[in-house]
Amino acid sequence: MKILIADKLSPKAITTLNKIGAEITSNPDLKAEELSDAIGSANVLIVRSTKVYAETIEAGKSLELIIRAGAGVNNIDLEKASSSGVYVANCPGKNSDAVAELALGHIIACDRRIVDASLDLRSGNWKKKAYQNAAGLKGRTLGIIGLGSIGSALAKLAKGLDMNVIAWSRNLTPDKADALDLVYCKSIAEVAANADAVSVHLAVTPDTKHLLNTKFFNKMKDGAIFVNTSRGEIVDTAALRKAIDEKALRVGLDVFENEPGSGVAEFDQTDLADLITCTPHIAASTNQASEAIADEVVRIVDSLIKTGKPINAVNSRDKTEDGTILMIRHYNRVGVLASVLDALREAEINIEDMENNIFNGSAAAIASLKLDKTPSADVISEISSNESIIQVSIK
Repeated sequence: MKILIADKLSPKAITTLNKIGAEITSNPDLKAEELSDAIGSANVLIVRSTKVYAETIEAGKSLELIIRAGAGVNNIDLEKASSSGVYVANCPGKNSDAVAELALGHIIACDRRIVDASLDLRSGNWKKKAYQNAAGLKGRTLGIIGLGSIGSALAKLAKGLDMNVIAWSRNLTPDKADALDLVYCKSIAEVAANADAVSVHLAVTPDTKHLLNTKFFNKMKDGAIFVNTSRGEIVDTAALRKAIDEKALRVGLDVFENEPGSGVAEFDQTDLADLITCTPHIAASTNQASEAIADEVVRIVDSLIKTGKPINAVNSRDKTEDGTILMIRHYNRVGVLASVLDALREAEINIEDMENNIFNGSAAAIASLKLDKTPSADVISEISSNESIIQVSIK
């Protein structure tokens, strides 16, 4: 198996991948636009922030799997990967503590204006009076939008600072909030209206793009803190800039709309950067998180080698209860299932899922085939005519 690593990955992970039989090409300085030429005959592509365009997937004639060494996968063309039969897998939850730590760092930095004070001192300006009136965080209210593993980790850190925590999340209920010692909010607007600081932890979907817009920022308190360490596309940047001007919001961003697709690039949003506390999408970049993600990358590759299907695949269609299940009890002989597939093909019946389990002793097995339509009596009769088939039934 050939693997192309297009971003920085732990040396320990590379050593382990070599040990399980992978042929590694590591080029962490590759830019997104160079991946199409570099992909070659690689079976697996590993990236962090580097974007994987449709052209790269199309160029990867041997490509089986793209691994995002992180949580989100919005830097990968999922539609092209799915239509090309290429798995996309990620490493959810492995960088939660690192992202939560940076989110809290941004909140503190915004409250104490650490960046502005540092820049003034570097310029030779001592402005103690300008920076000595911070509100502080103890007893203030943090609003968390998106209470997954990262949001939950941040809530725990905020509780350690004696902050009050309110939250909205798609799956959060009042009972769950009570169990977590949080205040439940029924909408993001309710979070905005009641929080002294808001931190965002959502994935990018069609439903969340520009979810935080003018309507949301108008609900926030004047002078409140807004932090985004999730994905830039969730925030309407124009609306945020307007809110900074009109409501004096203190803003910390680790992510941006239309941010560069590689680790080293020019940044053309300096007009926004001048107004805020900001970092270049480094929330997950701690040694602890990197090692945890690297270990998960190895597990994903190992599962592909051993089973043909990677763990954590995000673009496999969910199995449903719909459809016909054809059960084939048969003797464990060569060609038995091939005859079943031939009969289904002739009847223009598609197999959506299939599993074959062999019993102890290896004499018999049972196959379960999920079909897109029910076979006719004639098709069942044809399948049953094979002397190696014990029984055919439909569930």
